[in-house]
Amino acid sequence: MSDGTPDYLELPVGRFLDLVASGESAPGGGSAAAVSVALAAGLSSMAARLSTKQLTDSAVLAQRAERLRERVAPLARADAAAYGLVLAARRTPNTDDRDGRVRAALSEAADVPLAVAEAGAEVAVIAARLASDGNPNLKGDAICALMLVDAGVRAAATLVEINVSDGRIEDGRLGRARQLVEAAASARRSVEGEV
Repeated sequence: MSDGTPDYLELPVGRFLDLVASGESAPGGGSAAAVSVALAAGLSSMAARLSTKQLTDSAVLAQRAERLRERVAPLARADAAAYGLVLAARRTPNTDDRDGRVRAALSEAADVPLAVAEAGAEVAVIAARLASDGNPNLKGDAICALMLVDAGVRAAATLVEINVSDGRIEDGRLGRARQLVEAAASARRSVEGEV
């Protein structure tokens, strides 16, 4: 990769986990949130594919989950790259435009976890439907997907808040992130009585 950030999707899981645990700043929380949402989408896709007897729209749900997985998985790398730009901006000499560079980098860094949360809120709806109405033999998988995606959305929204607050950026992303957290939590609550 041109910016030096590896393609995390090409790494063995153990190597990715080692990178997360290393003394480096990336991959970090944003990458972990993206992977959590991608795992939830993958579990949802699997549960949908195996729910053809229970759901007439199981193929549509599987396709939606798969598209979301394909959309969010690369954001693990994108988050690390965006955070690298924040670090580079903070390391620049203290000049008139340094604060502007830092704010711009933080703004970009907020966009990636917001995209993770957007995808995650959609995955949560799919996972909740599968937990309620899908193949009962895969209920545990659907609920696991729902818990993973809820955590991923919450983590991503927290990163949006940190990046927006730290950069003193005034826009609607923080409110949108909070809406996405509530949407994922609502999907989770919709099946809590069934666990």
